[in-house]
Amino acid sequence: MMRIALHTRVRADRIAEYEAAHREVPAELTAAIRAAGAKRWSIWRSGTELFHLIECEDYARLLAQLESLPVNIAWQARMADLLDIVHDYSADGAEAGLPEVWRLPED
Repeated sequence: MMRIALHTRVRADRIAEYEAAHREVPAELTAAIRAAGAKRWSIWRSGTELFHLIECEDYARLLAQLESLPVNIAWQARMADLLDIVHDYSADGAEAGLPEVWRLPED
């Protein structure tokens, strides 16, 4: 299992739309994300800054499996209209995760 952290930025005038969109993520998309190996995906917002934490089996494989799915293509187009900083969710973006600096040691 791997953990990936990402950083994106929502447009200041589109925050409400971004949050509304995430209250209605298509079930077909969430099923596809799970089928591609994601166990958890959460997004936090601080002002316009968005931080994603993804727990998955293999992030590059997850992106590759989602890249050509029509439901993901439509979702990414919708998000591109709302975001200032758009993460590359294609297979080429698999190396774009934030580096982990510190983690509380496990007992």
